[in-house]
Amino acid sequence: MPFTLASPCEYQEIIRKSRFLTHAVQVDTPEQALAFIQRISDPSASHNCWAWKIGNLYRFSDDGEPGGTAGRPMLTAIEGQDCDRLVVVTTRWFGGIQLGTGGLARAYGGSVAKCLQASVLQPLVTRVHCSCHCRFNELPILKSRLQELEALLEAEHFDAEGATLELALPGEKLQDLQVLLSDISRGRSRLQVAE
Repeated sequence: MPFTLASPCEYQEIIRKSRFLTHAVQVDTPEQALAFIQRISDPSASHNCWAWKIGNLYRFSDDGEPGGTAGRPMLTAIEGQDCDRLVVVTTRWFGGIQLGTGGLARAYGGSVAKCLQASVLQPLVTRVHCSCHCRFNELPILKSRLQELEALLEAEHFDAEGATLELALPGEKLQDLQVLLSDISRGRSRLQVAE
């Protein structure tokens, strides 16, 4: 089972006089990953190398380090910790001693691995997106039960009779939600699963 970060984390170490500072956060989209990279990168540092992985999508950058010595080892460390939906940025301030290609790969990959090992991880739950319509008198009952179904309310669209709720919940809870919805609405409302 893959994991993601429960909260942002950072890790710092000095390797042969160079300072390596790694930041990691959970993200859901490539745009969130890129925004974090831009925000956390330090223009005064020698290098701001990064990697992110979201499902089957991934990207990485050596940011001026020799090719394959930073971004790829960072991505390998993410995968080695069985993590997903996160971005890591390792900022290096050069200390005057060359590390060589093997030393750089160990430093960048090792910093990310140590950062993730020290972080609080949580299981990554795959959620199914669905929607349903409830009348006004049914809404409070349904909303009060969403937490026990681990359902996230993503949006609400009101009309003259009630509201359409957009939800995301674990796939194994879908049947339970359909039964609840049917009971509350006396069979009138049905769950529409997004394609």
